[in-house]
Amino acid sequence: MQMLTKFESKSSRAKGVAFHPKRPWILVSLHSSTIQLWDYRMGTLIDRFEEHDGPVRAVDFHNTQPLFVSGGDDYKIKVWSLQTRRCLFTLTGHLDYVRTVFFHHELPWIISSSDDQTIRIWNWQNRSQIACLTGHNHYTMCAQFHPKEDLVVSASLDQTVRVWDISGLRKKHSAPTTMTFEDQLNRANANQGDMFGNTDAVVKYVLEGHDRGVNWVAFHPTMPLIISSSDDRMVKLWRMSETKAWEVDTCRGHFNNATCCLFHPHQDLIISVGEDKTIRTWDLNKRTSVQSFRRESDRFWVIAAHPEINLFAAGHDSGVMVFKLERERPASTIYQSTLFYINKEKQLKSYDFTRDTESAPLLSLKKLGSPWTPPRNLSYNPAERAVLVTSPADNGIYELIRLPRDAAGAIESTDTKKGSGNSAVFIARNRFAVFTKSSQAIEIKDLSNATTKTIKAPVATNDIYYGGTGCLLLFAASSVVLYDIHQNRTIAELSINGVKYAAWSNDGQHVALLGKHTITIATKNLETVCSLHETIRIKSATWNDSDVLIYSTLNHIKYTLLNGDNGIIRTLESTLYLTNIKGPIVYCLDRSGKVIKLAIDPTEFRFKKALINKNYEEMLRIIKTSNLVGQSIISYLQKKGYPEIALQFVQDPQTRFDLAIECGNLSVALEMAKELDKPNVWTKLGAEALEHGNHEIVELVYQKLRNFDKLSFLYLTIGDMSKLQRMAKIADHRGDYKAKFQSSLFLGDADARIQMLREIDMGALAYAAAKANGKEEEAQEILESAGLTEDQVKIPELGAPLSPLKVANETFKTKLDLKPMEPTYFEKVLLGQVEALSLEDKEVANGTAGESNGFDAFNDMVEDEFAPKDDSGAFEEDGGGWDIDEELLDVDDVEDEAAPEAAATSGVSEADLWVRNSPVPADHVAAGSFESAMQLLNRQAGVVDFAPLKPRFLEVYQASKAYLPGTEGMPSVTTYIRRTKTETAPNKVLPIIPRTLSRLTSVDLQEAYKLVRTNHLEDAVEKFRAILYDVVVSAVESASEATEAVQLIDICREYILGLSIELERRALPETEVKRNLELAAYFAKAKLQPVHVHNALQVAMSQSFKHKNYNSASRFASQYLELVSTGAKAEQARKIKARADANGTDAIKIDYDQYAEFDICAATHTPIYAGAPFVQDPLTKAKYLPEFKGKLCSISKITAIGAPASGLRLLP
Repeated sequence: MQMLTKFESKSSRAKGVAFHPKRPWILVSLHSSTIQLWDYRMGTLIDRFEEHDGPVRAVDFHNTQPLFVSGGDDYKIKVWSLQTRRCLFTLTGHLDYVRTVFFHHELPWIISSSDDQTIRIWNWQNRSQIACLTGHNHYTMCAQFHPKEDLVVSASLDQTVRVWDISGLRKKHSAPTTMTFEDQLNRANANQGDMFGNTDAVVKYVLEGHDRGVNWVAFHPTMPLIISSSDDRMVKLWRMSETKAWEVDTCRGHFNNATCCLFHPHQDLIISVGEDKTIRTWDLNKRTSVQSFRRESDRFWVIAAHPEINLFAAGHDSGVMVFKLERERPASTIYQSTLFYINKEKQLKSYDFTRDTESAPLLSLKKLGSPWTPPRNLSYNPAERAVLVTSPADNGIYELIRLPRDAAGAIESTDTKKGSGNSAVFIARNRFAVFTKSSQAIEIKDLSNATTKTIKAPVATNDIYYGGTGCLLLFAASSVVLYDIHQNRTIAELSINGVKYAAWSNDGQHVALLGKHTITIATKNLETVCSLHETIRIKSATWNDSDVLIYSTLNHIKYTLLNGDNGIIRTLESTLYLTNIKGPIVYCLDRSGKVIKLAIDPTEFRFKKALINKNYEEMLRIIKTSNLVGQSIISYLQKKGYPEIALQFVQDPQTRFDLAIECGNLSVALEMAKELDKPNVWTKLGAEALEHGNHEIVELVYQKLRNFDKLSFLYLTIGDMSKLQRMAKIADHRGDYKAKFQSSLFLGDADARIQMLREIDMGALAYAAAKANGKEEEAQEILESAGLTEDQVKIPELGAPLSPLKVANETFKTKLDLKPMEPTYFEKVLLGQVEALSLEDKEVANGTAGESNGFDAFNDMVEDEFAPKDDSGAFEEDGGGWDIDEELLDVDDVEDEAAPEAAATSGVSEADLWVRNSPVPADHVAAGSFESAMQLLNRQAGVVDFAPLKPRFLEVYQASKAYLPGTEGMPSVTTYIRRTKTETAPNKVLPIIPRTLSRLTSVDLQEAYKLVRTNHLEDAVEKFRAILYDVVVSAVESASEATEAVQLIDICREYILGLSIELERRALPETEVKRNLELAAYFAKAKLQPVHVHNALQVAMSQSFKHKNYNSASRFASQYLELVSTGAKAEQARKIKARADANGTDAIKIDYDQYAEFDICAATHTPIYAGAPFVQDPLTKAKYLPEFKGKLCSISKITAIGAPASGLRLLP
């Protein structure tokens, strides 16, 4: 027997626990005066109740009403509402601590026990006490109602258990009925009560047998049995009859106080807890210990059982734990259309899916394992008609059983083969594999149970599962391995945590790997297809014929497609284990091992599957025949870019309007806007119609919104002068002089403007308007009316009058289509235009042959673009031209992503803005301002020779612009491309710069490394120098990128210097041995990547050993072995070191001090020791002897050594 913990919380001491009868809730009363309400399925705290003063020792849920009751050390009993989460009322009467409280199963009663030595029964409806049971002479620790009869049982520290008859109380508080003869006799003898005069509840039995105080007592749910636990460490079983009660047996095993006990609701078990920190289970029939579970540091105080399911809760010193005893998943397996499974009675049965018939029991497996431990796994061999059954009992056992041809009832099989092992599964017609976890051994056995082969698991395995013929899936803690039994090799491995079960698709091409909260779908070669996470525990999964995975959680049946799209099919009232799906029917097993058929609606996942496969006929059929509605499917279609399809499902006007706008369907949008008739809806429609150039709808929108200014401008734009004149009349009628003035300007009506200005007493402006438009008579008339002469009025010099606007093209008579919307294939289907198209035709018709809405092709393009171009291994044995053999670094070549484009703003020249906005030389180059760029480079980095930078200048300049061909005879249109795509402010726009820092690092630098690896040193030097030039004329977007750019310059400097030293060494004549050894030593000093450093060390080591400089050879060999400790070359280095150490001298003295700090002069390749004078290159920071000041840097070839410089700016 094993304990499976489902939930655990940390808190102060838990004194009371109670399960909700229906919901996954548990009440926990704490010693700290708090009551907690937990959702044990989700592991979340729902609420806290803190009205008690002092420890709360008891809680209980009502079995039908949204109520619970609590009792505490404040002598109070409180009744709470689960709906309002508030205390409804308080029952007072007890004079000491309240120990337990329980609701009656059908009457509105509460029973409580207290340290005041009484048991009280309360009516929670009228909030009054209806009985007080006295008789115990010490604290009453527990009192409970009988689940069916009118009995109460109580336990006390007076060492007794009492059974009380409360039938009189029920009659007293029940509705009046016709009295029987017995009732009349009882009424005549009404005065014959107990010794205290109580006639409502009388003691029926007093059970004595415990040697110390009794802490808990409970009735059996169906049998006339009582269980009690005591401070004498005993758990006693009592039996009742109509006339007497007696002790049956004692369960001994606790070695401290036994605090609580109960009967298992569904099995013949007793469960008890105690202060010895153990939970113990006992066989009710044999009264022997079955199993004990111990916590290290927590005493147990209370235990409760769920009334419906196999769950228990135990309160201890540091909180509460919810657990179950044994797994409840029925062992099952499927072969073709037949399900084999083991029910709760340990009977093997089969179910035929095609006939929907269940067989009689084929076998009885009651002797397999222990009676309390159900079988764990079942594997079927159709060729031999045999099954393998495994059980976790006795550290794992299995049985190989041949099935009878006919179901003859639950008989015990005689033809069995047994063995030990945690898992057993058939892998071929006459072979099965047995896995033993303790030894990590996989034994291959034949049908006679003889071992033919033993394999050591390649990883620390927890379980095995069928992986195809001759293969196994090995479930490790953090991976799943597909292992070939015949070849003894790992075929594939997938990193995934906590896999417990696997479900193969019907065609065997996919497998679903199920964890506690995750599902990973992989191919048969364990290549990940998709994965998903659930907050609720995942219980089972099965595949349908269309490769849709149907899976169940604790409370839902859900689905997932191979692309990861998933959803809920239906809710579950109880946990079920899926076995198969046929059309709209899901076949499941419940926890008792019964086959359950559930009807589901597969429409949603069928529709999504059709959408992914672009099966438009199926989609159309589903739309026409199914009621596929809901926000989830609409959101899904919008997310996948099919708003026009979502439009077919929606009836809500607002949603239809939003979808119509999204897919550009203006006719539907207009229809919905008329129905909604809201200003914000009209505004949105107008903006969309304007983008499409649909001036009729824009006109209607502006009229609806009474936006006369925009309406006038619209008429001007489309050249409808007649309606513009009407707008002028409307403005005049409304008295809107601003609109009237605007209309007169649009129409070129000077007389109307002058007249309007005179009407509003703006004579000066009217006079100026008359003069400007050559209306001398009207101007004179205005002067006379004002009493002025022309000499008294001064106006500026006026140009020629403006001529009225002329309509070049009457656009309003044509239908513009600025944003043409080609109907999708699906819309064509709805219109009946493409009924005869085949599947291939429909893809071409939609313009997306072989694509998924255009996205798949785009993804393929991106994947190809970034795919590795070099599949060479990490190391090569061939030296590749170096003086000695070496191991080489693997280099992956990738290409950069295409740079995004942005349109340039109008107004000031875009290139001028770039120059103004940035001090970065690359931005000036992009703008074409080469002169200012060269000045910046000279001041910032000391650049004096710009000829090597010319290709980079041209590349940057050309990449920042795009040229679009104009109409015939016209020049091309220049479009500027920005890197600040989201910026609209003119002072923040900047050009795009090709070859970004990430590209230089991931592509160009790797190519340079590859040249070093393949010993093309001259080309490598040129490549590193080209990278240096690219960095100089580049730009970055953050301070971290600027730091990376500096690091990249340092890398280029070190490699150019180191490789130049090696090239000089190789060019030396054989006679210059001393210089050869010096340069080899200096090359080993260069700060290269480790994989290249060991090349330099091998050169220095081999050259030194060759010329008998043994001391130096030993030193270089030691440095090499620090980098490479294994392999043939490491072995060779050890031999060189051993022989060199034996001699310990240098034949040739060289200018190289291993203990001194020095740099290498980049010009002479000689040491510059610490403290010696030197000059530095302002760009690369390479060091030179002082005599080289002012000369061209041999590293960069573009900068002056020692030139004053402020530092290269790459960040604007």
